[in-house]
Amino acid sequence: MLIDARGQGCPKPVMMADEALGKMQEGVVDVLIDNEDSALNVSGFAARSGMFTETTREGRDWKVKIVKGYACTPREEYGVRSAEAKKSLLLVIGTDTMGKDEELGRVLMKGFLETMKLYKQLPHTLFFLNAGVRLTTVNPDTVPLLGEIERMGVEIYSCGTCLKQYDLEGRLAVGRRGVTNQIVEGLQEFEKVVWV
Repeated sequence: MLIDARGQGCPKPVMMADEALGKMQEGVVDVLIDNEDSALNVSGFAARSGMFTETTREGRDWKVKIVKGYACTPREEYGVRSAEAKKSLLLVIGTDTMGKDEELGRVLMKGFLETMKLYKQLPHTLFFLNAGVRLTTVNPDTVPLLGEIERMGVEIYSCGTCLKQYDLEGRLAVGRRGVTNQIVEGLQEFEKVVWV
């Protein structure tokens, strides 16, 4: 079965694959996707569900082949980890300010990140979404600071859909492009998930 998920933002390609796989006991589903992040999402979903998956690049697109009915061992490259490897904290930042006063809120957000770094009270992963992606792209006060935090071992991701919405896809200065599935999966993978 061929699923054309090109042009679909996350998590739609995963949902389309899940729907197609739900209609069969065993078989092959090929999912066409136009961005690497969604391809990784679909591959990770299949691997975590115990299915064989293979991703290939075809011109400007990716094709994820999923074989249902053939169990495989989940692989670390898809972010699949055993229960004993549960991580401490996922910090989700959904804004570039703290509080309602925007001018003060920018000062407070910078201060929050500086204090977190200074006290070395660092999460395992920082995930930026909505207006929070400005902190990893165009904010001259936070980009170098987040670079230092990343060098201290913190994984940093910015929501790809949000980068696109704010026309900041080519301006990611620190961390990597992420997908919202990371937050959903984080509810199981992390001991604690905190939203700011």
